[in-house]
Amino acid sequence: MITIGTARQRAAEWVREHACMQADYIGAYFSGSTVGRPEKEALPTGSDVDVVVVLRGETVPPKPGKTIYKDTLIEITYLPFNQLASAERVLGSYHLAGSFRLPAVIDDPSGYLHQLQRQVSEKFADEKWVKLRCEEAWNRVDQGLRSLNPSAPLFELVMPWLFPTGVMTHVLLVAALRNPTVRLRYLAARRVLEDYGFEGAYPELLGFLGCSGWTARLAERHLEGLERCFEAAAAAARTPLAFSSDITPGAKTIAIDGSLELIRSGNPREAVFWIGVTHARCHHILSIDAEAEVRRAHEPFFARFLADLGIHSSGDLLRRAEEGLRFLPKLRQIAESIMHANPEITGIE
Repeated sequence: MITIGTARQRAAEWVREHACMQADYIGAYFSGSTVGRPEKEALPTGSDVDVVVVLRGETVPPKPGKTIYKDTLIEITYLPFNQLASAERVLGSYHLAGSFRLPAVIDDPSGYLHQLQRQVSEKFADEKWVKLRCEEAWNRVDQGLRSLNPSAPLFELVMPWLFPTGVMTHVLLVAALRNPTVRLRYLAARRVLEDYGFEGAYPELLGFLGCSGWTARLAERHLEGLERCFEAAAAAARTPLAFSSDITPGAKTIAIDGSLELIRSGNPREAVFWIGVTHARCHHILSIDAEAEVRRAHEPFFARFLADLGIHSSGDLLRRAEEGLRFLPKLRQIAESIMHANPEITGIE
């Protein structure tokens, strides 16, 4: 087990050895769950170090994704400079602003990223910008759930349904000025709802996934099935995909070990979201790269997982999306109440 500080040091070394060599390189900064965490704290099981490499231009190459450097798992993302062109643009973006709330710059030859960090941190908690970031997250849920293709087969609908459903948690986290984490979003959202007296809404959030009654035993059984699918998909993978680096032997600690730790720490329902994401990714890979016999052998694991979420057909999933859409006005009200009760937010009237 390494500390967060050591993991950051190794990520910074990777930037110096690899990213700095690119002709269009501008700088790099930390993102994700390690931002703001104490350096002496152990890097949790199932966590990597997120590094954003800023490049000139309006377009960038596909993100490299996960790589292992000196026994540290690093997630590398390329970001075009135009997305950081002003403090206002960053302040209104919930997936960018959090990385500039606190010092997280790794390398900054021009000094621009440090200047941007100071400007964003000064206004991060202003009501105007918090509302804009909440609205951005809320719109992602609304647009995502409305855009599902009713003629698509069930397995192809899972990812387009799962991610916008999960962004409901981000609306709440943004309102509370907390990190809109990816894998642990439901655990973080539960804590926000408890802190602000809205714990009664949490079963509703879980209900849109279909896991409000899940036990540790059930979650572990599905994780065992996912592990078999993960190993088959990692072995079969040939076609480059946006998430390819997430389904590799080196990334297994996040998908499998991290989920198991979450289940055994008493949070089986909070593990379901990432189990579902990883299942869907594995079966996407299997559908395009695996032999028919391998696909048939592993499809039942995913089908049983969905069945235990109450999803047996595309129609079930579309009805679940409609339920989520009907919840959105209430979600907005809860987020607004959290903002008004949050003493860190400035400018609240």
